[in-house]
Parts: sequence; structure tokens; C-alpha cells
Amino acid sequence: MNIANPPEAVEELTRKNPFDRYPDGRPKVPDDLLERMKLVTTEQAWGVLRQHGYNHQFEGNWFCTHPGKILVGRALTAMMVPMRPDLHEIVEETGKAEGRIGGQNSWVIDMLQLNDVMVVDMFGKVEGGTFVGDNLSAALQRRTKAGAVIDGGIRDFQGIMKLKDIVIFCRGVHPSAITDTTLVGINIPVRIGRATVLPGDVVLGTPTGVIFIPPHLVEEVVKRSEEIRLRDRFGKQRLREGRYTPGQIDTKWTEEIEEDFKNWLKEMKRSGKL
Repeated sequence: MNIANPPEAVEELTRKNPFDRYPDGRPKVPDDLLERMKLVTTEQAWGVLRQHGYNHQFEGNWFCTHPGKILVGRALTAMMVPMRPDLHEIVEETGKAEGRIGGQNSWVIDMLQLNDVMVVDMFGKVEGGTFVGDNLSAALQRRTKAGAVIDGGIRDFQGIMKLKDIVIFCRGVHPSAITDTTLVGINIPVRIGRATVLPGDVVLGTPTGVIFIPPHLVEEVVKRSEEIRLRDRFGKQRLREGRYTPGQIDTKWTEEIEEDFKNWLKEMKRSGKL
């Protein structure tokens, strides 16, 4: 068996990707788009994805280790299942043959890179499903400077909360260690609650929840969010000036307002305010 999905299989899974790729086959969405994504709201991303028929990309109701902090990065996915002895034996033998070290959860962390988000399908297990504690979270922080989405638990929360360059969305906290689970794949499609995640998806975690954005829609999501922010800025300015009424701004704009907005954009660019 393969612990990690072969690069050619990952490439086939993500064939709509318009960007470069990592050696493991995952899409490498450019860093500048990841940075711009940090200002996108969940609702703005949701609107674009729904327009394209991606109706199952959001999951809410999380425990967040660093409330209010935004999580953005490229997904490296992993799936754990309840332990079955014969399967677990095969996985352990395969991992050792591939030179993997430590527990199976460590195998996933060892593959992470800068700006990755570790996305783990832990089938919702919290007690005995604590995928990371403070030590592995420190390694996670060092490798990614981003964090993780774990459909399961974490432990050592008092240590994790002291880490500054990480945020983890999980289902809960428990003092138990991880047990009775088996890793069955890395960089494969996974289910996180009601969302389907592919390796290389851009993860956006906000106070609202977590949304997973396919690489080929990332640029559209970012540009749409930036346009909405500009329109909001224009609308508020014109309301302060008394040029339009709230009813005129808080509805579909007339051709006159659209033309005013275009001229406002030109003036803002000319004056260096954009």
C-alpha cells in the first residue's frame, strides 16, 4: 500500500489546478494569493464557490485554539480510521519500510511545508483522538507557520495556547493520548464534517468556521472579495457625503452610481489611495 498518495495520482485529482505544484503533486497556490486571502470573509468565499456548484466546502462548530486568528494555507490531507489489527500491522510495516519515524500522526507532520495547513479526518474522535499535543504542535508551527484543521481532538491545550504562529481548529480537548487509530492515507480526498477536501485546497479558517477553496477558484475568490471591499468603501464615503441615500446604496446600483464608482476608482488610483 501507499502511505502517501503518489504525485501522479494527486495531479489527476487536482487536474484543474492552474498553478505550479510541489514534488508531492499538490497544487502550489502562490504565496501572494494566500496573503490576500487573509482579508477574505467566509461569506465572500462561500458566495463564489456556490456560484460554481461547490456546495459542500464549509464546516462550522469548531473549538479554536487561538480565537479570532485567521488560518490560511494549502491543505495537506490525512485520514485516520478506527484501528483494525491486521490493517494497522500493514501500515506499520509499510511506514517502517519507507523510513518513517515515530507515531503515525508524526508521519503526517513530517511532510508539512511552510504555509501548509494539516487537514486531518479523525472521524470526530476526541477522547483517544488527540492528534497533536503541545510538542507536535510546536513541530507543526515550525514547519508551517499556519496550523491545522483536525476533525478530532487535541491535548496539552495550555501548552498549545502559548504558541504564537499557529491556530488549530478541532472538535475538542482531552487529556488522553491518541490511541486505537490507524493512518490510511496522506494527500487523499478526505471528509471534514460535511465538507470534501482535496490536497492543495486553500484553507480559510475564520471565527465563522472553515471553508476549503479549490485552487482554480482561489484567484476569483480573492478578487471578488477585494471588489466588495472597494464597493463598501465607496458606498460609505458617499453616504457620509450625503450624495446618496441608504436605500440607493443598499440595493442594486443604478447606472449613474456605477459610473460614479468607476470614476471614484480612477481618482483613487491616480491619487495613490488604492
